[in-house]
Amino acid sequence: MGPGILLGAHESVAGGLHRAFGRAADDGAEALQIFTKNARGWQAKPLGSTDVAEFREEAARRRLPTAAHASYLINLAAEDPGLREKSIAGMADEVARCEALGVPLLVVHPGSHPDGTRGVQLVAEALAEVRRRQPSRVTRILLENTAGQGNCLGHDFAELAAMRRALRSPAWLGFCLDTCHLFAAGHDVTTGDGYRRTIDAFDEAAGIAHVGAFHLNDCKGPLGCRLDRHEDIGKGRMGLAGFEALVNDPRFAGVPAVLETEDGHQRKNLRALRALLH
Repeated sequence: MGPGILLGAHESVAGGLHRAFGRAADDGAEALQIFTKNARGWQAKPLGSTDVAEFREEAARRRLPTAAHASYLINLAAEDPGLREKSIAGMADEVARCEALGVPLLVVHPGSHPDGTRGVQLVAEALAEVRRRQPSRVTRILLENTAGQGNCLGHDFAELAAMRRALRSPAWLGFCLDTCHLFAAGHDVTTGDGYRRTIDAFDEAAGIAHVGAFHLNDCKGPLGCRLDRHEDIGKGRMGLAGFEALVNDPRFAGVPAVLETEDGHQRKNLRALRALLH
């Protein structure tokens, strides 16, 4: 029998990108997510040769499956030409940084548009342009499902599926499922049966074979609140039964599943999740 789901955490890169590995090890994480640049800014200092060498050395030593999360400012569905160009260029830079560091997964929110059909088309076209500008040999992009706040795309499984289906050769594109976002968007994952119905619905729409990572977060708001408000595991409105079903689902053996809860809470949240393992 192969490994189970790989429980990990988003870790700080304060003091250098490579330091995230030590923090993950201290927290007992089996997988790691980082930002390779300021997630709330457009500009970023280029990676230096020392940055890359130190990161790759730690990655080889720690051997933790690693993902990066793209900037929150990127809107691949942007209609405005200026924002669209900044988003495409910013995403291409995110891919280039991951390629340099050897990070195999890059998670991004699809973007926002008032017209879902038009938004899906714009996302697919933007992704194709990112791929043209920055071909990747190592890094796979993962579209993350959203809570459905405002005009955000991707809370509907059919939208995510359509974004991938619109690409000519979509093997380099997958999905990251966030548990808080599922719940906030109205998918009841509070029970084992509810979890299974939700995953089956995603499988039918988009294919669970394309799920490359999970974000494990409880939710501060009630079911269907459409608010992206993460909470510690078992401390929000979701309960533990859905998390128990997920972490024991053999279909996701070997898939990284990282916490995005408050910094400093990683260790206790990982303990809470491991207590659910059978």
